[in-house]
Amino acid sequence: MTLADLSLRDFESALASSEPTPGGGTAAAVALGQAAALTSMVASLTLGSERWADGHDSARRALEEAERVRRDALDLGEEDAVAFDAVMEAFRLPKGTDEEKAARRGSIRAATLHAAEVPMRTAERALVLLDHVHAMVNHGNPNAISDAGMASLLASAAAKGAVFNVQINLDALPLEYGADLRERLPSLREDVRVLGRQCMEGVRRRMDAQRT
Repeated sequence: MTLADLSLRDFESALASSEPTPGGGTAAAVALGQAAALTSMVASLTLGSERWADGHDSARRALEEAERVRRDALDLGEEDAVAFDAVMEAFRLPKGTDEEKAARRGSIRAATLHAAEVPMRTAERALVLLDHVHAMVNHGNPNAISDAGMASLLASAAAKGAVFNVQINLDALPLEYGADLRERLPSLREDVRVLGRQCMEGVRRRMDAQRT
């Protein structure tokens, strides 16, 4: 049974269990899917009224990206769990001889690198989505501003949680592994922080405007 086949209650039970998967990386991907769903809603509510015509171009782009992310998010969550299971399997390989130890070490490192690559994709997709959420915060239907705010929180959480998983796997590897990931990670982390803050500022500004 795949992640997509689980009810929300069953997924939460699986997440709460003592099994190592699904874990935080999968939860980050699920949060990404929820962020995408809310983004689709805000975009659709914006496109549904000529009153918000100034935001229609942004809403169309946001809707297209959100629907792509929503289709992919559960697959990323499933892949994250499979990747970590592969790490655990590699640790179970025999280590009785020098040859077996070397093979086991190579398998562990390869699996661990892949376990870093998967959440990196989640984080990068979350950052792209967050940019569209920011557009909806500023130009979308203001009646859905709280939903846009929630989408931004979920997308930020997805990105930051995925980054945690990238980092912990990279930290378990020699520095020569994952050089590209290590290079991309700082700017990704900073972009998420800045864009997430801008979303929150925009939400507060538009909510304040609703009260006046």
